[in-house]
Amino acid sequence: MNFDRILVRATNWVGDAVMSIPALRALRERFPQAEISILVRPWVADLYGREPFCDRLIAYDARDLRAKWRAARELAHIRFDCAILLQNAFEAAALARIARIPVRIGYARDGRSPLLTRAIAVPRRGEIPRHERFYYLELLRRAGIISAMPANDVIRLDGAAEARIAGLKRLREAGLGENVIGVSPGAAYGSAKRWLPERFAESADRVARETGASVAVFGSKDERELCASVAASISAPVRSFAGETTLAEFIDMAAACRVYLTNDSGAMHIASALGVPTVAIFGATDDLATGPTGPLARVVREPVACSPCLLRECPIDHRCMRRVEAARVAQSALELLK
Repeated sequence: MNFDRILVRATNWVGDAVMSIPALRALRERFPQAEISILVRPWVADLYGREPFCDRLIAYDARDLRAKWRAARELAHIRFDCAILLQNAFEAAALARIARIPVRIGYARDGRSPLLTRAIAVPRRGEIPRHERFYYLELLRRAGIISAMPANDVIRLDGAAEARIAGLKRLREAGLGENVIGVSPGAAYGSAKRWLPERFAESADRVARETGASVAVFGSKDERELCASVAASISAPVRSFAGETTLAEFIDMAAACRVYLTNDSGAMHIASALGVPTVAIFGATDDLATGPTGPLARVVREPVACSPCLLRECPIDHRCMRRVEAARVAQSALELLK
C-alpha cells in the first residue's frame, strides 16, 4: 500500500481534532514522502498549521448542496490517491466519492458504507482502550495502514516550542509578564461541564499568589461575561481575553502559560497537547474517554453516583462539580509546578 497524495477529512471540533493528532502523526510516519492535505472546518484550521503531518490545509465550509458539489469538484482536480475520513458523517464520504478519490477509508457509520472502498467496522465496547485517541488510531490499524498502536501515543503538538515563543511576546505586550496562569472557565458542550466560576477565581488567585504569577482568562465571545466575572474576583494581575483571540493566538498564549486550569473543553485539550501542566475539572463527562494525556496532566473530580452522565445540563444539583473544592484544584496545580 502506497499513496502519494492523501486527503484527510478532519473532525469538526477542537477537542476531537486534538485527540486525532496521534493518528495523523502515525499517518505521516507511515507515508513520510506523501503530500498530506487536511480538509478542515475554518474554526479548527489553525490547530494544524505548525504540525509536520500537514502539507496543505484546505478550508471547507460549504453550507448548501451547490457549494458542496463545487468543493468536491475542486478536490477532484488535485487527484488524491486516498481519502481517510476521521469525521464520521455521510457527507464526508459523499464528498470523497464525488471528488473521484479512488481509495476512501472510513468507519462504517451514518449509512455511508456504499460510498467507501474500505468501510471499517466500528470498534465495539472493550475492543480498544476507552480514550478517544485510540478510536482514530484503530481506523488506521484496521485499514492496514499501521500494524500496531504507536509505542508513545501521548497527545502532543509538535509546534509547541514555536507557539510558546510567540505566546510569551503576546503576554508581555498585554502587561502580564512571562509568569502566567491560564484559566478557561467555559465549556461549549453545556453548563453541566462547567465548574463554579468563583472557584476558578479562588484557585487561580491562590496559585498566582504563591508563585508570583499573573492570570490570563480565556474564552469565546459568548463567554465574555463569564470570563469577566472570574477575572473580577482575582486579586492578582489579571486580564480576560474572552472573544479577543483567534485559535492560533490562543494556542500561542496557552503554550506560554506555566500551568492551565480548565473544564473539560477544547482549551483543555490544546493546553495539555502543548505540554503545559494542566489541571482539568471533570464531572458530567468521562475523563477516561476524553481526558488530557501524559504526566503533566491532572484530572480533579469527585465521585458521585450519577457521574459521568454525559448530559449537557444537570437536572438536579450539579453535585459532581459543587463538591470539587478550590483548594484541591490549586494544590494540584502547585504540585505540577514543583
